[in-house]
Amino acid sequence: MKIVIVDYGSGNLLSVQRGFERMGHAAVISRRPQDVMDASHLVVPGVGCFPECIKQLEIAGLMGPIYTSVKSGKPYFGICLGLQILFTEGTEFEIVPGFNWIPGRVIHFSDDSLKVPHIGWNQVHITQSTPMWEGIPEGAYFYFVHSYYGLPTDRAVIASTTEYGVTFPSAIWKDNVFACQFHPEKSQQTGLRLLHNFAQMK
Repeated sequence: MKIVIVDYGSGNLLSVQRGFERMGHAAVISRRPQDVMDASHLVVPGVGCFPECIKQLEIAGLMGPIYTSVKSGKPYFGICLGLQILFTEGTEFEIVPGFNWIPGRVIHFSDDSLKVPHIGWNQVHITQSTPMWEGIPEGAYFYFVHSYYGLPTDRAVIASTTEYGVTFPSAIWKDNVFACQFHPEKSQQTGLRLLHNFAQMK
């Protein structure tokens, strides 16, 4: 098993790596396309904005290797921006195409009464049974930092929802792809369990 955490210049890379290590799983941080291709498990974390994320992935030559790896059936774990880039397009500052694995758009919280970005602990309500939720109770709290969220055309891919002014998808699950809007690496033992569950995926 080779867990590769994709380094495109952003994200809590070391925190994610240490999270896996605390659960007994080695993980390497890399921006080398060949490492992405050689990975058994792929993790794309993210902090920042959608257009810059796509730009940096393109500069590093990582778009193709990520796409090919996921299409081949390798387990993919997207965190925050790593979830958002799965969608057809993002709307942050400008319209930017994503990977289009999940048809839909990434949109801004539209309620002006909300404090945005959405920062802090919030409940995650499980809507789809997946191996990723093993050992994680319904209504568990995870840590969020975001102003945008993905809205899929097909609601069947939604694995959990969270309430913040609106009910938004906080995780998605489709085939070999799991991604969450929250940060498991900042979510203490519950987040570590999610990382462990991903490492167990075949």
